[in-house]
Amino acid sequence: MSKIAFLYPGQGAQTIGMGKDFYEQSALAKSAFDESAKILDLDIASICFEENELLNRTDYTQAALVTTCLAMTREIMSHGLKPDMAAGLSLGEYCAITVAGGMSFEDAVKTIWKRGNLMHNAVPDGSGGMAAVLGLSGEKVKEVTDAFDGVTVANYNCPGQIVVTGKKDAIEAATPALKEAGAKRVMPLNVSGPFHSPFLKEAGDQLYETLEKVAWTPLQIPYVTNVNAQKVTDIAETKELLRQQVSSSVMWEQSIRTMIEDGVDIFVEIGPGKTLSGFMRKISRDVKMFKINNIEEMHTVIEAIKEITEC
Repeated sequence: MSKIAFLYPGQGAQTIGMGKDFYEQSALAKSAFDESAKILDLDIASICFEENELLNRTDYTQAALVTTCLAMTREIMSHGLKPDMAAGLSLGEYCAITVAGGMSFEDAVKTIWKRGNLMHNAVPDGSGGMAAVLGLSGEKVKEVTDAFDGVTVANYNCPGQIVVTGKKDAIEAATPALKEAGAKRVMPLNVSGPFHSPFLKEAGDQLYETLEKVAWTPLQIPYVTNVNAQKVTDIAETKELLRQQVSSSVMWEQSIRTMIEDGVDIFVEIGPGKTLSGFMRKISRDVKMFKINNIEEMHTVIEAIKEITEC
């Protein structure tokens, strides 16, 4: 019997216009945008739909992406497509926990807004950064970066794509060594800070104060955490995991393998872009991978999964 997992993207997936057709055609999705606007006292729809500079600013990005992905999910689940497990990359984990039943939409939006603000202000602009390392294993990248102070692995995305994080000068110093070790390319990313690095530990500690105010509820389905790629079934673990998540590596490839080992054979990426679908092609081609970025894709995917599960 097939098992379905919903997957949610992280920062970098945002695009102007994301979720607009859901907003215009789905009362359920529109209600999510309207609720988020009221909670944050922010015109979140305009930030998502209209040309502006705020969408790419970490604090606004995180709230906008969580709102959009959860708005889409409301409409998707109303058509009967429901997950057996969930996971999200970095900020996407908040969507996964919400869909799993562990926190309310309101708490998800409030907490991700706080998280985004803390991360945005954690390190002076220009002093930190991130870079994608292509063509090396995670183990090799870690081995090389361990020799340099101020640079660590941020994301284990998929085979051949690892992201490093830390001080800009440390990343620049490590780049020749990574290329010498066999990296095809080391590409600086357009981000405002050294996310998922030890430099964000204080931000995680400060976020914990907000996490303590969340009205946590028992999980209805498991989610897989970025921190250790383990399946979480006890909501009591979540608060500490989200504290650690801010400054620890994102174990994305390992998370996907955990779900596959648990029997998940259908994955649905919900939200803008197709980053997670791209990672999946390099992690496993033995599972079915779908993405929902708009209303049309939603109907197509629901029908396709219905055919698979009814066979």
